[in-house]
Amino acid sequence: MRLDDQEESSNYEIQRGGGGLGGFGGGGSGLIGMLLPMIGSRFGCTGIVIALAVLAFLNFGGGLLTNGGQMAPTQQSAPAGGDQAALSDIQHFSLKVLGSTEKVWGEVFREHGQQYTPTVLSFYSQSGQSGCGAAQSAMGPFYCPLDKKIYLDTDFFNELRQRFGAPGDFAEAYVIAHEVGHHIQDLEGTLGQVNQAQRSAGEAQANAMQVKVELQADCYAGVWGKRTGLMEPGDMEEGLKAAQAIGDDTLQREAGQRPMPDSFTHGTSEQRMSWLRKGLETGDPASCDTLQGGR
Repeated sequence: MRLDDQEESSNYEIQRGGGGLGGFGGGGSGLIGMLLPMIGSRFGCTGIVIALAVLAFLNFGGGLLTNGGQMAPTQQSAPAGGDQAALSDIQHFSLKVLGSTEKVWGEVFREHGQQYTPTVLSFYSQSGQSGCGAAQSAMGPFYCPLDKKIYLDTDFFNELRQRFGAPGDFAEAYVIAHEVGHHIQDLEGTLGQVNQAQRSAGEAQANAMQVKVELQADCYAGVWGKRTGLMEPGDMEEGLKAAQAIGDDTLQREAGQRPMPDSFTHGTSEQRMSWLRKGLETGDPASCDTLQGGR
């Protein structure tokens, strides 16, 4: 990607120190233990965050609300747009990607007579805190709809290259653009609608809804890529390789398991590649209609 001249976003914060697993009362940490083997260690982990957010809204299973109903406090952070000198190269890269998403989605929203409200990228190392509770590197990057922030331990990019065999700057940018896609869904009201529907659904049906949410975020990431004008030859292949590597069926096979479609929360490798490709080819958010029966 041609990001050298791209302006960095000022919408970021840097969390200082470890956050641990505080903020989950009752059965919250147990729920994390059950969900992480299924959806952890790969980006697009909004599945775990949305599941926990649903518990908070329904007020059962312990969930996210503690201290008399107050949300668990986030750990101390540098203010948004803090000291740029303290940023690492990969954080500078991440903020250039975020800045490009702000430009693209700002234009898309203006085309529809609306104003885009950017998300905030919260950097942490190993463990931190989010509005949805603890942030753990094992969860992978995720978006929290309760505070409208993206949480990223940039060490995940090493995992993307080494464990998933998906190197390249566009593969890394896809990670961030996917999470921004969830922010778009939040602004559109999609996440709230899905959460509402999941409340009365069985596990398999709720998972199927979550898959559609994740595939739409993949498609939105493709829309961003198409509309940036910053892509170079080979970038699409990098993104598709990353999408293939983190499909539910591929991950379950690599773990020595037989793929179990009812447990999928992000989609198969084929689905993830297909929807990312659709966004990259069309550049049209309206083409990302996973929630209207798209597959």
